Amino acid sequence: MAARLDRLKKRADFLRVAALRRKWAAPGLILQAAPASGTDLQADSIRVGFTVSKKVGNSVCRNRARRRLREAVAQVFPAHAVAGLDYVVIGRKETLERPYSLLLQDLLAALKRVGALQKVAPVTEQAET
Repeated sequence: MAARLDRLKKRADFLRVAALRRKWAAPGLILQAAPASGTDLQADSIRVGFTVSKKVGNSVCRNRARRRLREAVAQVFPAHAVAGLDYVVIGRKETLERPYSLLLQDLLAALKRVGALQKVAPVTEQAET
């Protein structure tokens, strides 16, 4: 079952996720994760916030990095991220020029390292007899 993606928008939510220090830095991004707060907890919801600092570049570069991260999260999180957690994805300079396939691999590796990768049972094909 694919989880629904929602956005983190309030500064307090970003600070709460950062305070728990459950993070992993990959070459293309940094991922932070924290349990959803009690009032916002929905079993099938994944809340994600995106941030890219001025170190990455001007506003055009930052927005491009943010768009790449949003698309990568939209592709990976519904099937692979644990629901009931809040995530913050932080863009880095490498986010802009890193090949998209490697960005997806970075995201999956970061999910695994913060302990938020869903355990998916392997699909086995039944032999027809």
